Amino acid sequence: MKDVSEATGSQSIERATSLLAMVAQHHRQGASLATLVAESGLKQATVRRLLVALIRAGLVDQDEETRRYYLGVSTYVYGTVAADRFGLLPMAGTSVRRLADKSEDTAFFSVRQGLFSICLNREEGTHPIRSHVLNVGQRHPLGVAAHGIAMLAALPDAEMNAVIEANLEVYSEHYPKLTQSWLRELIAETREKGWAVNPGIFHVGSWAIGVVVRGLGGEVKGALSIGAIESRLGPDRQLELSALLKTEARRLEAHFATLGDHIRPMADNDRALPPAGPGRRGAARRA
Repeated sequence: MKDVSEATGSQSIERATSLLAMVAQHHRQGASLATLVAESGLKQATVRRLLVALIRAGLVDQDEETRRYYLGVSTYVYGTVAADRFGLLPMAGTSVRRLADKSEDTAFFSVRQGLFSICLNREEGTHPIRSHVLNVGQRHPLGVAAHGIAMLAALPDAEMNAVIEANLEVYSEHYPKLTQSWLRELIAETREKGWAVNPGIFHVGSWAIGVVVRGLGGEVKGALSIGAIESRLGPDRQLELSALLKTEARRLEAHFATLGDHIRPMADNDRALPPAGPGRRGAARRA
């Protein structure tokens, strides 16, 4: 029988890390207490208590004037240390910038994090009409959005089925339009074409296209994607953009090969992480 204190401690850690992920999603403008309470579904007193603990650890900082919450200095320190092992962002940044320049739309790089994906990089194109989807730091279950569909479709069948089964409750609660049957249709289409498309599943007219990026051993590391309005993602342009995405994906994979063991697959015990706010209110638009 699990010790009560152990269970309580684990729950507190899960809630705190979930809250930290929400703060990260609002990193540009800062997150208000009201926003964090609404998105977390926790009581205000609980959110305050967790934020105080995160501030003491240097993981969260509060602006004295606006009272909004931001990531703290410790997150930068830890990120710098981890960069030696997960040095994906600098390499991906060049590819994402190139995709945004060539497509004139918004480009993204997301990585796999167990059952979920997290956006690491976003670059805006020059097209005046933009599909405002997916922000840096947002985390969603695999299968959600073009990048998530691309990653899920690239997994072996057994692992793919296990991920879908594990995320069914999250899909149902936060992404009701994404039924299991439709998701499996999208996966089959992705495997046939070689790229994934989000045909406005969450917002009519807000589309995206994505391709998987693999690691040294062929494991799914992440995905590159481009978000655009529906009229800019017709069949002919999908062929054009998929070619651009695949070219950049191969470039990233070639970079991984030069780094050897510095870019390693995620450990097995990282593959069953708790939700950190996917699909919560205020984060409804997906790439």
